[in-house]
Amino acid sequence: MAGVLEQRDQDVFQQIFEEHWEDFKKNRPYFDCPQYNEAVSKMLGCGRESGGYSEYQCQYCGHGFRRVCFSCKSTFCLSCSRSYSENVVHVVSRSLHSGVTYRHLVLTIPEQLKTYFYTNRYEGGLLSSFMRLGYESIEGIISESKRQELKVGCIVVVQTHGRSGSYNPHLHIILTDGGMNEKTEKWVDLGYLNYHMLHKQWQSFLLKWVESSFGNEVKPLVEELKRKYPKGFVAHLGENEAPQRARGLARYLAKYVASPPISIKRILEYDGQEVKYWYNDHKSQGKKIETVPVFVFIGRMVQHIMPKGFQRIRYYGLQATKTFKKWKDAIVEGIRKIGQIVKGAYQVVGKKNYQERYKQVSLFDPLLCPECRTLMELSRIWHPKYGDIYNVMDTLPLVVSEEQQDEKERNQKSGRVANRQPLLPGFENSFAYWSLF
Repeated sequence: MAGVLEQRDQDVFQQIFEEHWEDFKKNRPYFDCPQYNEAVSKMLGCGRESGGYSEYQCQYCGHGFRRVCFSCKSTFCLSCSRSYSENVVHVVSRSLHSGVTYRHLVLTIPEQLKTYFYTNRYEGGLLSSFMRLGYESIEGIISESKRQELKVGCIVVVQTHGRSGSYNPHLHIILTDGGMNEKTEKWVDLGYLNYHMLHKQWQSFLLKWVESSFGNEVKPLVEELKRKYPKGFVAHLGENEAPQRARGLARYLAKYVASPPISIKRILEYDGQEVKYWYNDHKSQGKKIETVPVFVFIGRMVQHIMPKGFQRIRYYGLQATKTFKKWKDAIVEGIRKIGQIVKGAYQVVGKKNYQERYKQVSLFDPLLCPECRTLMELSRIWHPKYGDIYNVMDTLPLVVSEEQQDEKERNQKSGRVANRQPLLPGFENSFAYWSLF
């Protein structure tokens, strides 16, 4: 395929990997392992019959039929990022506390450290340790700023990709706008936090952790970074910019954790050898278009695949359920004393299934029979590895009893089934049981 891509062409990302993934691994054998193969395999099977499907059949008239292919629900799949994001919204909204306001904080690392992070990113739980560092450093910085030991709450998200798709590890933190003094058992409002101190303190915490994580080989670089960045490392703290409602706050965080390295609309062209895409550049504050060889593009995408089971969202301090329960009454009382209104519990944003997501986008129910407008029911689930997991044909009687036939005739006389369409050939026995209702 060549030429400019249509916006609706959702298969281009899959096509790039179908055509080049095997050759890419031959040239870069490090990526030929289950961590990457499983993620790519799931993405390639997403939305295709070969990856499994569910079938829905109208059990009223027998004409309606719909086959729904499984989605992979992976962060690596561009088509599934929306459903994954909605699941994140559901999980995060359950962890938010009544009356507590939040701030959004971003902790970054300098360019010179990215190579160390990349080459050691999955050894010894580096990223897990990095996430805990974010929480501990912020709690330490706030405690020093307020001149008292405070326990804060943090929802920490690790993000590894920059806007161009390059490897750029950084932390997004949703921070409680205050902390609990465990000695006095009083809530302390965060208030103003000195940005200069935040930058310097984050630099201090990060460089100490870097030395302990990477050993003596990084000591010369650590000293160089101290000289080059005397004002500290970049850390962005919003002034109460995080939304106050649970739904808004959860979606606000989800766009960071659930976003894939690139969206389909940003891929402008693919000619079989090169990929052209755009991104918003930090330096120029404008749109930048980049054309790269297809192997470079694949490498930029797969380098962000996390190990199976890795938790990209973690809860620390007061955001841990047991810790908050311990101090709940004191926190609520402290919030009241500083003049804030303690509202009711946050709304838990529910998960959406295929039918609900489809209706939200198209305003059309995909499971309504096109003939009789009856809601179709699940009739079969097929899995590529296990075969038929469920098949309604295995549970239905093959022969209609005399009692069932008599009831059917009584229903027909009473007009309950007068407007039904005849069953499709071959469905007479299979759906005889259902035709009674």
